[in-house]
Amino acid sequence: MKYSSQSVAKPYFIAAIGLFVGQILFGIIMGLQYVVGDFLFPEVPFNVARMVHTNLLIVWLLFGFMGAAYFMVPEESETELFSPKLAIILFWVFLVAGALTIVGYLAVPYATLARITGNDLLPTMGREFLEQPTITKIGIVIVVLGFIFNIGMTILRGRKTVISMVLLMGLVGLAVFFLFSFYNPTNLVLDKMFWWWVVHLWVEGVWELILGSILAFTLIKITGVDREVIEKWLYVIIAMALITGLLGTGHHYFFIGTPDYWLWIGSVFSAMEPIPFFMMTLFAFNMVNKRRRQHPNRAATLWVLGTGVMAFLGAGVWGFLHTLAPVNYYTHGSQITAAHGHMAFYGAYVMIVLTMISYAMPILNGRDAANSNKSQVVEMWGFWLMTISMVFITLFLTGAGILQVYLQRYSETPQAFMVVQDQLTMFYWMREAAGLVFLTGLFTYIASFFVKGDEARLTPAENVVSS
Repeated sequence: MKYSSQSVAKPYFIAAIGLFVGQILFGIIMGLQYVVGDFLFPEVPFNVARMVHTNLLIVWLLFGFMGAAYFMVPEESETELFSPKLAIILFWVFLVAGALTIVGYLAVPYATLARITGNDLLPTMGREFLEQPTITKIGIVIVVLGFIFNIGMTILRGRKTVISMVLLMGLVGLAVFFLFSFYNPTNLVLDKMFWWWVVHLWVEGVWELILGSILAFTLIKITGVDREVIEKWLYVIIAMALITGLLGTGHHYFFIGTPDYWLWIGSVFSAMEPIPFFMMTLFAFNMVNKRRRQHPNRAATLWVLGTGVMAFLGAGVWGFLHTLAPVNYYTHGSQITAAHGHMAFYGAYVMIVLTMISYAMPILNGRDAANSNKSQVVEMWGFWLMTISMVFITLFLTGAGILQVYLQRYSETPQAFMVVQDQLTMFYWMREAAGLVFLTGLFTYIASFFVKGDEARLTPAENVVSS
């Protein structure tokens, strides 16, 4: 570890993994409720389990992004973090606020939660993914602004690199677009338009800048490829991500009451959205192939390559499958959407956070570069269990979605929603089994950090890789 203030990243990474476990546990509960409708009812109704599952996803990824920034920026800026104390204070504020919000979801009815948290004064609750009480949203804004101030001041007083500037741009965009969660118009069309300015412009816009910067940083560290080469790739990738992501918002406007021109804008630009993800895949493999050293952290290298492939498949291929307006007319809101969402989030954002944790945690724990070879083998088992099970979850949900669309929407004799759901039971059981394998993989990944052994080191013979 080059700078002592990088150590503030460690609690963020630990909290991220703990909340990730919670997210998957509630995903398992929801999956079982699909086929055993009264499982844990009335203690944990489906709508509450879903809120907890999706909110934990958002919160733990934010913890991961923050930890990654606190680890990367001092190294990129070649200076200590502006205020490690502020980083720790914000960590506890965010963790306590997040925990209390989840307890609120589970302990009291949602309407009661809205009343006791002052939603009447500034109504922001009740929208999918943005269910957080108004007071929690205000807390998130305070934490993120404090975090951006800390990161920004560190960058200002140190070296400015493309990676740190792209990261800062993504983080500022994250904060700006979250402010639209406070705008809750009574007109339903306007409500959905601006709701997507948070949801879409996060995951298909500014988060891609964060993804690209973390990927570039990790590749520089594990490959030794010249920074200039990697930065040129990064420029092209983020340009394509912003152009396609911003205008690609139109694919959410197809059938909500907006003008017809969104059918064309949304179809054309969202059809181009796989391009930056494909470029990321080429980027990762190209840099690893051109590496000038064999880094001892082979597990982190595997995570880097896996991120490129799975992000392209989930966000790119599965996104394109149902993004054109004539197709989306039948598929929107079906299990095909769920299939895309699961693989896209895992491939693009879960895997890049786990990549950073895989690279940084051995260093934060006092090692020079990597955990023991034995530990890395266990970690790579976790990688394959999680990744393969996510592929199967996606395939099972895709199968369920295709059958659902045909029986419920495309057929000449469409069937009722619940009648169709009964016919998808086999897919849901298989999805649940794959989810249990995923949970096993996650526990395997966590266990790898506790496996003892001699540190895997960079040997002189490994410094240069033959072409």
